[in-house]
Amino acid sequence: MKISDNIASEFNEFSKDYTNDMVKCVPYYIALISSFAKNLPPDFQPLTILDLGCGNGNVTAQLLPSFHKSEYTLVDASDEMLNLCKSRFKDFNINCVTSYFKDFEFGKNRYDFIVAGFSLHHCNSEEKKELFKKIYAALKPNGLFSCSDLMIDKKSTEHAVLLEQWKGFVLSNYPTQEKWEWLMEHYSEFDKPDSFPNQKKWLEQVGFSSFNSIINETYWVHFQVIKS
Repeated sequence: MKISDNIASEFNEFSKDYTNDMVKCVPYYIALISSFAKNLPPDFQPLTILDLGCGNGNVTAQLLPSFHKSEYTLVDASDEMLNLCKSRFKDFNINCVTSYFKDFEFGKNRYDFIVAGFSLHHCNSEEKKELFKKIYAALKPNGLFSCSDLMIDKKSTEHAVLLEQWKGFVLSNYPTQEKWEWLMEHYSEFDKPDSFPNQKKWLEQVGFSSFNSIINETYWVHFQVIKS
């Protein structure tokens, strides 16, 4: 199994068995994805929802039972992923946009709820800082930004321990080395995680001040933050 030349091509290939691979390759995947629909503010009823790096729509699928009348915008660089979403959510108000984050027109005060499930780690630190500015501006007052991801600095002393734990998890599901080797090639080429403390600081710097919910499972993190 070889990685592709760019992230869009990589996820076009990854789309074939995306959910199964994520469950077996990402510790706490189910718990963190399900967190998007939990611990929301009382009476929170978003009319407009943006799913950044939507993949095959697993985050949106968590939200639809509660917010089935909302207008959804799903953004991903992979056409194949978006085709899965179009088929999966054909009975709902879903708009799919093929775009990288840097090219997407966020607009101002447009969304009540912005979500990102295991997608922002593809952005480096400076790209995240810029993206957080756009997310803050794109949210309506009292809007919510929610994210699940791996949050650790690759240069941190804890990173080697994380990799050992992660390897043990993956090998428990894929006993041969092939999947782990492919995952580490992908991780080296495309993944640029940052620690939660750094991301929290950057979010606060752009204006976010109220963190509503935080789940931290050994660097696999979910958070919700409110635009005041």
